[in-house]
Amino acid sequence: MDKPRAPRSPLSWMWLVLLFLLIGQGLMFFNSSGAETISWTEFRRGMLANGDVQKIVVVNKEEAEVYIKEDKLGEGDYADIKKNKPGPHYTFTIGSVDNFENAIDEAQKDLPDNERINISFEDRPDYIGGILSWVIPLAIIIGIWVFIMGRVRPSGNMGGGNIFDFGKSKAQLFEKDQSKITFDDVAGLDEVKVEVREVVDFLKNPTRYTRLGAKIPKGVLLIGPPGTGKTLLAKAVAGEAGVPFYSISGSEFVEMFVGVGASRVRDLFKKAKQNAPSIIFIDEIDAIGRSRGKAASFQSNDERENTLNQMLTEMDGFGSNTGVIVMAATNRGEILDSALLRPGRFDRQIYLELPTKSERYAIFQVHTAPLKLAHDIDLHQLAGQTPGFSGADIANICNEAALIAARKNKDAVEFSDFMDATDRVIAGMEKKNKIISEGEKKTIAYHEAGHATASWYLKYADSLLKVSIVPRGRSLGAAWYLPEENVIYTKDQFLDRICATLAGRASEEIHFGKISSGALDDLEKVTKQAYTMVAYYGLNDKIGNLSYYDSTGQYESSFQRPYSEATAQLIDQEVRKLVETAYARTKNLLIEHQAELETLAELLLSKEVVYKEDLVRIFGERSFLETEAAS
Repeated sequence: MDKPRAPRSPLSWMWLVLLFLLIGQGLMFFNSSGAETISWTEFRRGMLANGDVQKIVVVNKEEAEVYIKEDKLGEGDYADIKKNKPGPHYTFTIGSVDNFENAIDEAQKDLPDNERINISFEDRPDYIGGILSWVIPLAIIIGIWVFIMGRVRPSGNMGGGNIFDFGKSKAQLFEKDQSKITFDDVAGLDEVKVEVREVVDFLKNPTRYTRLGAKIPKGVLLIGPPGTGKTLLAKAVAGEAGVPFYSISGSEFVEMFVGVGASRVRDLFKKAKQNAPSIIFIDEIDAIGRSRGKAASFQSNDERENTLNQMLTEMDGFGSNTGVIVMAATNRGEILDSALLRPGRFDRQIYLELPTKSERYAIFQVHTAPLKLAHDIDLHQLAGQTPGFSGADIANICNEAALIAARKNKDAVEFSDFMDATDRVIAGMEKKNKIISEGEKKTIAYHEAGHATASWYLKYADSLLKVSIVPRGRSLGAAWYLPEENVIYTKDQFLDRICATLAGRASEEIHFGKISSGALDDLEKVTKQAYTMVAYYGLNDKIGNLSYYDSTGQYESSFQRPYSEATAQLIDQEVRKLVETAYARTKNLLIEHQAELETLAELLLSKEVVYKEDLVRIFGERSFLETEAAS
């Protein structure tokens, strides 16, 4: 494929304009007579009074050319002028022609007629000056225009060379071996890589599939939470495919001009077809792929829908689309248009979930490979203590651990650095200079001790790792848990989690007789979880086996609810009843274990951070765990 010519730099255009001006000045110089310019006074007192002037020629009624007598040249005042040099020898500017003639007549009134100076008039058209008078301003205007157009030229390998190319595709082209990322750099997505690798294999060995009549999917859609590796997987495909790979973001199709998005889609597929077999990757496709027709009353002309219509046509319309595979990524698959998801367009929809423990271990292996690690690093333990973390989160933890170790001038990254990095990623940076009064610190200690006590004695609460009253980010203290990686949750599990979350406020009320604003985050979590139980999961007896969850987002966009006002009131009542029951249960549990709670609170006030070993010493082993192990 021919490489596009680099656009001319605005600076080069300025040099051309300057060269043109210099040429014009040169032409004007060579067109001049070469005569010396003098004043009227010098002419009248010196030349005219001494009788040295042979003749005067008035040009265009503006300038007088003076010819000196030949016998006067080369001597006296005219020694610098050669004897045989033709005139004019001097020039000066006149004002009015009448005044000039009167002045000459006045100066020669005493001379006889045969000695008077002959004055002639000539009209000489200045062709070069006339041309330059309009060419030079025009050249300056063109130069300024080219300079401005160069400044607004978009960057990038593709997408046009100037402002008039805004309808061209802005996709970045990756040729073979240009992307250094391969499937070996993608950890924890083994099942996904099998499906994607098949696409790459088809491009490299198409006969293996076509001989059996198989057709490769036209589109592969990657759907998953943020940070699960969708874009990284696409980069690996670009490195493995060995074919032209066009990468673009969905938002780059949409502009303020009508029709630009559709034009860019056409241009992108045209280039991909010209270089087939090829791959197109559209990141964040939900920017143009949302369901059509929603909230249509708020817009008269939806440019995004026009772009989507063109995308649908290019992927599977009347025109052929042989040899072009479209990959796309989004974390909002539920809002995509159904026409985009049907077979023939995005035939394969690959879901990327948050990594499991074994996948997190593989991801830790990839991201710790460049680090200089100490001997106490246990990647299995790190993988076990980071449930719910995405690949991007793990990469951030590894980088933060290295930064923390470097800040402490260590020779290697130790396990404690990874723990500190995990704390910072989850809760924020430790605020050592935050001023907290003794009363507030005691309240925080009893609040966190309440969380720890309730979660220790509740069967389905998460396993406790440590408790801290060190301020981090927006939190003044925290209890750190190791959640179970369950796929489904029962009603009892939900209730135990709600009780553990309410335990901080309940502890404050028990020990101080009043509550504070420190439970804001807890109350937010409890409220959302309670509404989820009642309205979504059908875990309430009065609501019954009904779910008002809207996976399509239809009611959200139309500002409607899928239930009546009476049902809304019933949901509110059941949620309030559920939370009040859980709060009463939590208070009874904390009163029952009040001694252990106070012991833990006092230990927190002295140590600020309490680990699991101290918790076991205060509470003992969790009895229901021993029962489950025995059974």
